[in-house]
Amino acid sequence: MGNMPIKTWKSGNISGALWFNEREIKEGVKVGFKTVTLRRSWKDKQDVWRDETINIRRQDLPKILTIVNQMMNELYLVEKEEENE
Repeated sequence: MGNMPIKTWKSGNISGALWFNEREIKEGVKVGFKTVTLRRSWKDKQDVWRDETINIRRQDLPKILTIVNQMMNELYLVEKEEENE
């Protein structure tokens, strides 16, 4: 059986999990590190549950947040301007 996440979160069909991992860097020397997974689930046209998962390391989170914030600004701020035209 695989390891269990340290903590999980869910909002609608999006979920996230925080994991603790270990890696042996030298013989007998292990280091621990945390990673996260994001998952989106949905039912397809045949009513079968599907999901997709992305595994992310800690140093990737600020980059992802920056990109997601820019996408949200574009989608929400620009669309409202376009709707008023």
